[in-house]
Amino acid sequence: MPVVEESVVIARPPQEVFDFLAKFENTAVFDASVTSSEQVGDGPVGMGSRGRGTSKVMGRTFDWTTEIIEFDRPRRLVSRSVEGKLDFTVSLTMEPSDGGTRLTQRIEAASGLGGIFGKLADPLVERAQGRTVRANLENLAELLEEHPDA
Repeated sequence: MPVVEESVVIARPPQEVFDFLAKFENTAVFDASVTSSEQVGDGPVGMGSRGRGTSKVMGRTFDWTTEIIEFDRPRRLVSRSVEGKLDFTVSLTMEPSDGGTRLTQRIEAASGLGGIFGKLADPLVERAQGRTVRANLENLAELLEEHPDA
């Protein structure tokens, strides 16, 4: 199972980082591989909330629906895919650090990315996604630091 894990320190308190990340529509704002994202249904986001979107990974586009399976404000937010071609889990962990927040994003995907790529491509996909995740987290840090009301 390919795993990508990256961290960044953001000069904002954990609860602000958590609240931004908990809004499904914000995923497409900072994640370059996500072309669209939105909440499914109305109401406050919490355990069992669902979001849907479209991602483009290494030239391939796929739709997905995720469900929040862990919601521990302001420390941890975990979602897993429940519909789509790719089985994956995204864990976001926020810890106080240097007057801000250390955000760690961990993505676990099914080997072979659910048939989108062969298993032999796993190491290549991991490296490419690692670079993308790192860049996304740096973009997120810049966005939240420069626009605290985001």
